[in-house]
Amino acid sequence: MPGVEVMAVAKIKSTALSITHKCRNILAAGWEAHLNTIKADAKGSKEEIYTSRVHYMIQKGTPYLIVPENDMHNIMPPRVAMTGDVLRLKDSKVPIIADSLKKAIMKEHEASSAASHGVSAILSSAGATCRSRSEGLLSLLNEDSSYSIFKFDIGSCVYIDSSGSSHNIELDSFEPPKPDLLMPFSAKLIDGINRSDSRRRALILFCFEYFDVLARNAVMLSIDHHGFDVLAKVPERASLGNVPHQYHWKEFRFTFKEPAKDAEDFCRTLVKLEEEVLASVKSYSGLG
Repeated sequence: MPGVEVMAVAKIKSTALSITHKCRNILAAGWEAHLNTIKADAKGSKEEIYTSRVHYMIQKGTPYLIVPENDMHNIMPPRVAMTGDVLRLKDSKVPIIADSLKKAIMKEHEASSAASHGVSAILSSAGATCRSRSEGLLSLLNEDSSYSIFKFDIGSCVYIDSSGSSHNIELDSFEPPKPDLLMPFSAKLIDGINRSDSRRRALILFCFEYFDVLARNAVMLSIDHHGFDVLAKVPERASLGNVPHQYHWKEFRFTFKEPAKDAEDFCRTLVKLEEEVLASVKSYSGLG
């Protein structure tokens, strides 16, 4: 019965699923997963990995993750991508540039060492892997270290926002940052603020006081000389009846009356704003 044998073999072959099908079946059947987000440092290592158990669903071919509200995963922050030419410096200019860079690093390091108690408290609250620029570059001052210095001639510049959208920057209107004593400490200040429950509550009050928005959660997103940006979890629309609120993350900008000169000035202005908004809320809530 040759025909029967051929059919039997064909049936056996048809039951063997491809790896792609097996993968798809597991995804279709499941709803739970472990989400691991990695924050790589300048060396490309993976020192900070955050892991939590999350739920997921695949809708119209796109996986959607349902993450518990308090899980602070390492989402890629806004960043800059540049292309250009790497140019070798003249031998006579190398020691001059190197000395200038070292002086700038030492100036930042000395400013950090001489910081007031308020600024030091925020900086020291930052995570161990979050460092200021001077902390990250102090190794350059080691005489045993050997480095080459090149000039980078910018050809194009792209700003990538927190949602992953790219925005081309016109170089004709782009002015590179000048040396200052705030921005080199910004990452550490932001991390220190976000690790403080009281300061996170203050950010929620800012959203309520200045934007009349009842935020469920809020984190400091970025800071600069003119103010700061807050990422807050706010209702998408007014709730109807017993329908629960739907929340989404939204950015809010808070602008200072006067630009902050340095980290001391920024923290002093932030504390003043916290005191003002707390007094305002107390006054109309009957708690004052």
